[in-house]
Amino acid sequence: MDSFQFLGLTFHTANIISITIAFILVFAFIFFLSRKISMKPTGGQNILEWVIDFTNGIVRGQLPGRDGSQLGLFAFTLFLFVFFANQLGLFLQVAVNGVDFVKSPTADPVITLTMAMVTLALAHFLGVIKFGFGGYVSNSYLKPFAALLPINLVEEFTNLLTLALRLYGNIFAGETLLKLIGSLAFSHGLPTMIVALPLEIAWQGFSVFIGAIQAYVFVTLSTVYISRKVSAEE
Repeated sequence: MDSFQFLGLTFHTANIISITIAFILVFAFIFFLSRKISMKPTGGQNILEWVIDFTNGIVRGQLPGRDGSQLGLFAFTLFLFVFFANQLGLFLQVAVNGVDFVKSPTADPVITLTMAMVTLALAHFLGVIKFGFGGYVSNSYLKPFAALLPINLVEEFTNLLTLALRLYGNIFAGETLLKLIGSLAFSHGLPTMIVALPLEIAWQGFSVFIGAIQAYVFVTLSTVYISRKVSAEE
C-alpha cells in the first residue's frame, strides 16, 4: 500500500517512513555526540560544535546581530534534517512489488515544497513580528517603489519554487541514476557488473557530496529569504 487515507487526507507511506527514519538519524546523531559534554571538547563534541559553528556562520552571514542569533537553532536543525534526508536514499532503499517504502524524502517534490512553504511562512511571520503588518507590507512589497508590487508578488512564488525544486531535482536525479546503474549491473551478468561497479561507487560518492552541498544551499537560501523580510529596505 503506497498511500493511505486519514481524516480525509491522503498520506504517502514512503514519505512517512522515510521522514521518520531521517528524524531518528538526526536525533541519534545529536544524542550520541552530546552524551559527554565538557569544557575541553574532544571527539564527537568537536564534530557537533563544528556543525553548530558552521550553521551559525551561515546565519551570521545574512543576519548579523540579534535577528541572526534567534535563528541559530532553526538553521542547525534544518541543515541536519536536509543532510540526512538527502543521504538516506543513497544507502537505504526498500521497494516491494515496485513500490518504494524507504527512499530520500527530499526526492519527492511534495516534501521539498512543504519545507519551502514552512521556511517562507516563517520569514513572513518574523517580518510581521518585527515591523507590524502595515510596516511589513510596506517594507517587503512597496519599497523602494510601490510600482514594484507586482514583481515582488511574483518573486514570492518563484522563491517558493526555486527553493523547493532545486533540492528535489538534484536528489531525485541522483537516485534515479543510481537505479539505472544498478539495472545495468544485472542486465547481462558478470560483464555488466564489472562495468557498473566502479560507476556505482563513483556516483555514490559524488551524490553524497551533492547531498551535502544541497543541504548547505537550502539553509543559505532560507536565511537569505528570511533576512529580506526582517531587514529594513532603504
